[in-house]
Amino acid sequence: MHFSLDRYGAGYSSPAHLKQLPIEQLKIDRSLVHELQDEHSDASLSKAIIALAENLGYTVIAEGVETEQHRGVLLRLGCRSYQGYLYGVPLPAEDFERSLTIPAP
Repeated sequence: MHFSLDRYGAGYSSPAHLKQLPIEQLKIDRSLVHELQDEHSDASLSKAIIALAENLGYTVIAEGVETEQHRGVLLRLGCRSYQGYLYGVPLPAEDFERSLTIPAP
């Protein structure tokens, strides 16, 4: 079992939590991802989170990735894992399972 610290960079996330919790991954909050192209501060914060995670031996994933532009900026900042509507929308379990089934020839 692995733990991720969700919404890092928003709300009550604190660097002190990184020492206290048994986590292995930081999630960059979608509020930072959505403004990456327009807000220099959001890109700087995302870059700092990525560097912090790497230096602590954590993986990092960005949530709320909806466009190729989001993915491209994150890739340039060093983030290699993403989740969001660019890759798929929420589905009922049955529909998700069906999407994984390969039709018979």
